[in-house]
Amino acid sequence: MSKTKQIVPKGDFGYLQAEKKRRIIITVLLFAAPLIIFFTALIYFKTRLTVWTVIAVVGCLPACKSLVSLIMIFRCKPVEPEIYRQINAHSGNLTMAYEMFMTFYEKSASIDAFAICGNVVVGFSSDPKIDTAFMEQECQKILRGNGFKATVKIFTRLNAFLERLDSMNEHRESLEEGIKFRPDEKYPELSRNELIKHTILALCL
Repeated sequence: MSKTKQIVPKGDFGYLQAEKKRRIIITVLLFAAPLIIFFTALIYFKTRLTVWTVIAVVGCLPACKSLVSLIMIFRCKPVEPEIYRQINAHSGNLTMAYEMFMTFYEKSASIDAFAICGNVVVGFSSDPKIDTAFMEQECQKILRGNGFKATVKIFTRLNAFLERLDSMNEHRESLEEGIKFRPDEKYPELSRNELIKHTILALCL
């Protein structure tokens, strides 16, 4: 009996590995089509000077775009399984997102995890090159621009992040108390925390 392939949603653990495989397949197929056209026409007409060569060249444009996308996803660092295990053990009832490569015009960085509760958004990054102050400021700016009065804090020490998760779980009700929320017409099924997660994921590859 064949196993059905399950798509790993963006923001879930294992997303980057699955996305790399998916983009490799798409890129190969996109390059294969124009190459088949070019070489078939070359063999048949015995010259490159045909309209089929033009079609093949134009057909390479989506493949090149896909290749750039593939190169970008290979820059992303998956979360170490042990780190994920520890974070997941402390996540409790918080809204979580994993394996993100957050990009802005000036800088980018890998974020292992984000936890969201009310107006508190905390993240952990094992990226040694991350500029935490910049990423916090830009992420917070985007969230507030979308109507979420959230504060963003990114930790680079795992133990400190895990302690913060425990504290957020302990005070979860008070963190969400008194926050007015009107469901988004585009995503009526999403809670406020999930909408914040959705906004953060839009900033990531």
